[in-house]
Amino acid sequence: MARSAPSGGGPCAAASSVHERCPVVSQSTRNDVRDLHVVLGAGPAGSTLAGELARRGHEVRLVDRSGDGPAPEGVTRARGDVGTLEGAREAVRGAAVVHHCVNVAYHLQTEVMPGVQEAVLGAVEAEGARLVVLDTLYPYGETHGEVMTEETPWRATSAKGRMRAALDERYLATHRAGRARVVLGRSADFTGPGVLNSTLGGAVFPGALTGGEVLGLGDIDLPHSYTDIRAVAAGLATLGEHPEGDGRVWHLPTAPARTTREVLRMIEERVRRPLRLHVVARPRAFGPFDEVFMDAYAELFYQHTEAQVMDSTAIQDAFGLRPVDLGTTLDDTLAWYRDLLAARR
Repeated sequence: MARSAPSGGGPCAAASSVHERCPVVSQSTRNDVRDLHVVLGAGPAGSTLAGELARRGHEVRLVDRSGDGPAPEGVTRARGDVGTLEGAREAVRGAAVVHHCVNVAYHLQTEVMPGVQEAVLGAVEAEGARLVVLDTLYPYGETHGEVMTEETPWRATSAKGRMRAALDERYLATHRAGRARVVLGRSADFTGPGVLNSTLGGAVFPGALTGGEVLGLGDIDLPHSYTDIRAVAAGLATLGEHPEGDGRVWHLPTAPARTTREVLRMIEERVRRPLRLHVVARPRAFGPFDEVFMDAYAELFYQHTEAQVMDSTAIQDAFGLRPVDLGTTLDDTLAWYRDLLAARR
């Protein structure tokens, strides 16, 4: 599938960082009294986004299958199953904006995610809500080191990449058809406080702090983009507040790419000890990544054997957002993991 995402969107008053925001001009607050933002999925992205939206003054409902986990201040937790239209409609009832941050285990994605999309699209169309979708870089496929922008063709050959591209085609087609207003925000690999199951998460920071093994995947001397989870949240929240950005893909604010080896050296400087680095050249189980995960992830391992560089200039220029500085990300993430490890003792 070789195509580029459509362009569009417009500027607003600039905010100086991801911790500030542009003025709220959402369709919901202009056209009716609703200001409920419903976040589907209570993983690191959904939970961080829910907290960001609450800090911006929105009413927020955070929905997942259990509905009984901790909630950021000002956020209401709810139980819901968005695998069916009925469940999705109940989950998003009354929403002005719905943020789709649902994900499933890698080995289930091609089977489950299209059904979730169908239910969520049906629900937002029925409720008259806007839809903000957290997206991945998978539709681009192998880029051979080309810098990824929103205009990069979608050339995925993996099953998950083709599936994600098909989902995104349908999201944008739904918007063009006027059935629902939709916008997509793509992120590079997550990192930051609260992020566990990521290539720069639970396989790196605990070992760095305790002297245990630290995982590196593929060629760690290639540039690789990492997106702070708080910048993911700020980007999605801003898209939720600005309907003039609808109908297209945006890259969420991401710090300039560094080689993974450089990132690991920055961590070494902060923990004041050399890392016990274990580089996995091919996809195989290690640390928090078991065989089931790695078998399902193998088709995406090209992300660690070619440069993965994502450019987020468009969203930065249009909405005045800025990525979190990588050094700040590492400082804050190490502090979060220190607290996590102390709590487990």
